[in-house]
Order: sequence, then C-alpha cells, then structure tokens
Amino acid sequence: MSSPAKSYRALDQLQSLDLDGIRLLLRGGSVIDWSRLEFRADEEVREYLIAHEFDLEDPASRARSEAIKNAAIGYLKRNFDFPIPRPIAESDVGELLLVASRGGHRQLCACTILKVMHIIHHLEARELLYMLPISDAEVFHLAEQKVRRVIGAMMADGLPILEFIGGRKNKDALYSKLLSKRETHAAQIYDKLRFRVVTREQNDLWPVLAYLTRHLFPFNYIVPGEAKNTMFDFHAYAAAYPHLQQIAKTLQPMHDERGGENDNVFSAPSYRVVHFVVDMPVRLPEDVLEAAPPAAWSLGRVVFAQAEFQIIDRDTEQANELSDASHDAYKLRQKDAVVRRLKLGVGASLSLPRPRPARAEPKPKPPTEPPRRSSRPAKEAIKPAPPKTTTGRAAPVTAPRKAPVPVKGIRVKAKPRKNRKPPRRGR
Repeated sequence: MSSPAKSYRALDQLQSLDLDGIRLLLRGGSVIDWSRLEFRADEEVREYLIAHEFDLEDPASRARSEAIKNAAIGYLKRNFDFPIPRPIAESDVGELLLVASRGGHRQLCACTILKVMHIIHHLEARELLYMLPISDAEVFHLAEQKVRRVIGAMMADGLPILEFIGGRKNKDALYSKLLSKRETHAAQIYDKLRFRVVTREQNDLWPVLAYLTRHLFPFNYIVPGEAKNTMFDFHAYAAAYPHLQQIAKTLQPMHDERGGENDNVFSAPSYRVVHFVVDMPVRLPEDVLEAAPPAAWSLGRVVFAQAEFQIIDRDTEQANELSDASHDAYKLRQKDAVVRRLKLGVGASLSLPRPRPARAEPKPKPPTEPPRRSSRPAKEAIKPAPPKTTTGRAAPVTAPRKAPVPVKGIRVKAKPRKNRKPPRRGR
C-alpha cells in the first residue's frame, strides 16, 4: 500500500468518485439506486478492489470475482432474459467498473451486473461466516486490526486526525442499549464495534471520509438507513467551494437528498456529528480457512463485520461536551429511561422529554393607543349559572314578570294570579 499522504486528497482535490461516496455516507442511501459510477483511472479501481480485500493479481481472488460475476449473469438471464453483450460478459470486475463509469448500452449492462454482484458477494460471505468455526469476538478482532492499520498509518503520516478511539462495546453498555430500545434483539445493535475519529478542523472531515471509503471500507457497503448527519447540508457546503460546486452539478440525482436526521431519543437536539454504519470486508487468515468444511471452499475468504463510525471535528466535539449534548448527559438520559421501563413496564415511555432550547426573550410590544369609544351598544353581561337544588339538579329558571307600563288616559289593572283565592267578604 502506498503512503497515505500520497493518496490523500485535500478539500480542493476531491473528485467525483469521492463526492459520490461522501454523499452516500451523509444520507445513508444504497448503491442499488445508482445509475452509473465515477471511476476514471485504473489506480482508483485497484484501491477500490483492495478495500474489498480483492487483488486481481492473486489467482484465488481473480477466480472468486469471476465466480461472482458469472453467478450474477446467470441470475439476470434466468429471471429477466437480460441481454448481455459478449465483451461485457468476458470482462473482469476491474473492467466492468470502468465501463460502468461511461455512457451507452454497455454502461447500463455493466452497472446492472455489478449491482447483482454486490448482493451475491454479501450473501455468500454471510453464508461462509456461518460455516466457519470462528466467534464474533475473533471477527471483531480482525476488523479492529484493519481499522487500526489504516487510521494508524494516516496519523503516522501527519494527516489531520487528532484523536482515534475504537473498540468493542462492553456488556453493560450493550444491556442498557437493548433495554432502552423497543427492538430488543442483539441483531439490531450496530455499534458492538465502534470507532470515533476527531479531525483538526471541519474542512478536514470530507477529505478524511473520502480517504476511508477508498482504503478502509468500500462505499457500496454503507448500511442504508443508518446514517445520522447533523452537521452538513451537502449541496450548501459544496456550493461554498467553487471546485466542489462544479463537481456537485455533474453528480447523478438521488432519490432523497436530505441527510439522515438523528432519531436517537436520548440525544440532545443540539448534538452534532456524522455517524454511519458499514459492513466492513475482512480477509480471513489461512488457519481459519483450513478448518472450513468442503462446502465453504467455493465461497472465498472474505467475511463482513458491522462497525459504527462517528466522525467529528475538534471544535464541534468541544461544543457538544460543553452543552446538554455531552456523552455523560446522554448516558444519564438513557439510564433514567431504562430504570423507568424496568419499574413501570408498558406504562413507561422509552424516551425522556428532550431538553428544550433556551427561550428567546419576548420582544417589547409597541405602545398602543387608548381604545376608542364605539357607538355600538355594549354587550350584555354574561349571566351567572343557575343555582342548584339540594338534589344536585339545576333549579328551574323563570323569567321575571314585567310590570305593566302605564299609558296616559288608560287605567291598567294587574291581572290576578292563577290559583289565587278570592277575598272573603264580611258577614
């Protein structure tokens, strides 16, 4: 592998392939929805395949890539009667990547074959993992070694990484996370293996992400729907730099241009980070392959380990830690929710009320003029509710009797009341 400093690209040196991968990281989409690739040189193809743990100069790797390609072509012909030109069917995976980055009918065929190869390789690698006598801890250890090798070389060459923390989540943290999630399955925990990278400045984030997609994990194995980006608006950030803006205009359209929002109920609204999950290709050592059953020999020597990555710059990290978005505050909110769920069960809410942002001071109202007198009559006052009797029912309300209005020249006699007894006459 060449020196990281030689293959590292600064912000003003990023290319179309880099921006495609970065956009996929920020929004958590899938390469199955892409219509083309952006490979321009053989060296880019070679780096991409090495990140897949494939080396076309190695006979075993080349044979494995050919087997995956032939399986993809067979699937397309059996199920869709998909026409594939002979030059495309005879091309190796490196040539397919370059053809898929051009135009025309052959580009469409190459792109279609590569999409099916992506699925087949992933499924067969999972099948291989189930056949081998190897534990999750051993696979995680192999993935850790790969990550530390690549990022350690970046730091040794003076690339803008200030801090790198990684490892497996301890059991108590896993228990708490499962108890705080509605999906109480171990399969739903993506951060059993997690890594955190802190860069010097925010402008270093995109170049570091681009380097990682070329040398550590291929961009096509970013887990769809698991991106949490609360730092960047892709197009707005690219528009601030003429070089990036020019490239962004030529990128293929995507179904959803928005970044994945942070849906973790225990994170504060002010929390800022770039977070994503990848299926990282890991090459198995020879001693493990020797213990594999004969049915596993045709499935290659690559398996996948899921890992979570958090990428952040130094200033943003400090701003997080000095607010309610700190890691300690996050853990406290999660712990309180777990306790409430354990004690109250179904009556407990898994999410605690998020801290509200500081309320802005109300603006002083301008002085108002005194109300003008209206010529309209005032509204009648609201009548009080009728009194209640001892039984609790409302007493009947009778309208008040109106006194007779005297009219000049006419004597008005009051009508006698009903049920009134006549006066007694004297004897």
